[in-house]
Amino acid sequence: MVEIAIMIEGQNGLNWPRWQRIARAVEDLGFSGLYRSDHFTNANPPDKDSLELWISLAWLASHTSRIRFGPLVSPLSFRHPSFTVRMATAVDDLSGGRLVLGVGAGWQEREHINYGFDLLDINARFARFEEGLKVITSLLKSNTPVDFDGGHYSLQEAILLPRPQRPDGPPILIGGNGEKRTLPLVAKYADEWNALFVGFAEYARLNEYLNTLIIAEGRKPTDVQRSMMTGCIFAETTSEVERKVAARTNGKRNVDDLRQRGLIVGTAPEIQEQLDVLHDSGLERIMLQWLDLDDLDGLMALAKGVL
Repeated sequence: MVEIAIMIEGQNGLNWPRWQRIARAVEDLGFSGLYRSDHFTNANPPDKDSLELWISLAWLASHTSRIRFGPLVSPLSFRHPSFTVRMATAVDDLSGGRLVLGVGAGWQEREHINYGFDLLDINARFARFEEGLKVITSLLKSNTPVDFDGGHYSLQEAILLPRPQRPDGPPILIGGNGEKRTLPLVAKYADEWNALFVGFAEYARLNEYLNTLIIAEGRKPTDVQRSMMTGCIFAETTSEVERKVAARTNGKRNVDDLRQRGLIVGTAPEIQEQLDVLHDSGLERIMLQWLDLDDLDGLMALAKGVL
């Protein structure tokens, strides 16, 4: 059975009261995890509340006891990887080893311009991302000081202290579907691959392709766990599902259209059928994007129907 976690958009109105309510609900209702984006803004205005990622995860680590959690994903364009890995190991230790360290190259142009971050062109961005992965993995895995001399980052006798309580620290998650850049980095550095908004057949194909890349790196396919983040439209009746789909898409899409695009859509039995298909293709956990941060009744109904 696929583990079912919840994912929320941290830039879409998230503040402390909402975060605390959602975290308690996810923990109490039995979902396997709670994940959130790391953004300052949405791609288009208006701007909304946006609770800082690592502060919110530190709170979550000490106010929950069971769920896995982490960023989907934290762009290395925002923070030096040395800061990211220091914060991640501290939060992981505080939680008793429940953090998943999701990292990415960055993509949203508006927030980088608004807040003074250099996004870089796509080639330089991924070169910087790979250097950041090298910095993070070196600091996590080395008990002795590390030197690194790259085009974007450098280290001289750097060491991560205190050492992570978990051997090699929290698992590294890389999200994305790109066959030329992202999946090769997953095969080389990641402990978990998180696919994004991809249909069933395409997921199965990408999953098999990733297996070949992992083997080429001298690793086993089982070394990399498989997850997916995708949209979710749930209701207790078919008519209400159709109404929500029409509202979400301004009447331009139907249920089948969204399912073809990789979203999980339907009543509880229909959602379970979709998850069973993904499980047969190798998926181990899914992070369902829950856009209405105040719809805790819907979250409760989803838990009752599919967990």
